[in-house]
Amino acid sequence: MNTRELQDRIIELKKKKNVCILAHAYQSQDIWEVADFIGDSFALSKKAAGAPEDTMVMAGVRFMAETCKILSPEKRVILANPTAGCPMAMEMDRDAVLEMQKEYPGYATVAYINTTADLKTAVDVVVTSSSAVKIIRALPDKNIIFIPDPNLGAWVQAQCPEKNFKFYNGGCPTHMRTGPSDVKRMKAAHPEALVLVHPECRPSVVELADYVGSTTGIMKYAEESSAREFIIGTEASIVQHLQFQCPDKKFYLLSENCVCYNMKMTTLVDVYNAVAGDGGEEIVLPEDVITRSRRPIDRMIQLGG
Repeated sequence: MNTRELQDRIIELKKKKNVCILAHAYQSQDIWEVADFIGDSFALSKKAAGAPEDTMVMAGVRFMAETCKILSPEKRVILANPTAGCPMAMEMDRDAVLEMQKEYPGYATVAYINTTADLKTAVDVVVTSSSAVKIIRALPDKNIIFIPDPNLGAWVQAQCPEKNFKFYNGGCPTHMRTGPSDVKRMKAAHPEALVLVHPECRPSVVELADYVGSTTGIMKYAEESSAREFIIGTEASIVQHLQFQCPDKKFYLLSENCVCYNMKMTTLVDVYNAVAGDGGEEIVLPEDVITRSRRPIDRMIQLGG
């Protein structure tokens, strides 16, 4: 069976079984082509909540499937590849949050959405990379515990100087594998290219960029820009997707190390098996975890729109 034949089977099966396929932006092009929705983690969960299908297949990592379940507890949510996790989401657990809150009493706790459902039960508000600045500005609290990514936190802090931040020593391994030397090397090779990076990159990389934003923000910027060449500082698959969407432009990966191996675990066959009912893992969360982790997400929606 070739790729197109397998895709055709998936499309036929998902219609027959009332399944919606959610694909994170870091998934491969062959998975994108069978997905009902493509985007960042929270955007996918919102789309799932409004979708008519009663079963969601998440082609992404575990915390994304958990967030989908939190927003759609009445639906079946299947993680296409059960081994696909997020290293940053696993760096910090609920107990570590409670310890930080003891160390910094009176601080509001802000958690990046790239965290587990259990951790979210202990925080005040959740943010995404695209909403973090707006939400933190809107918080009445001056003192902020920002977890788990200090790189994203530093980028937010630079735009919210009126706030006082405390950070956890975590971060995304994929984005942290790049440095300013990568930017200088690629700019020397492609002097006309604009540098677009994710705020999970180190501050020393961010300060050299022409644009800093979420994955979908990076893609939108590249699509709408009049520039013809771009150096992409986020997961490698985004270069491939932009090449498909903008064949008249040129895209270069910031570093060969910009690869999320957890995202690469999910294959088109995994998606097929999950849709067919022969693979994947159904996400099951205790009712109290769903209820308590939903509160900071609802607050994010309230403050960030």
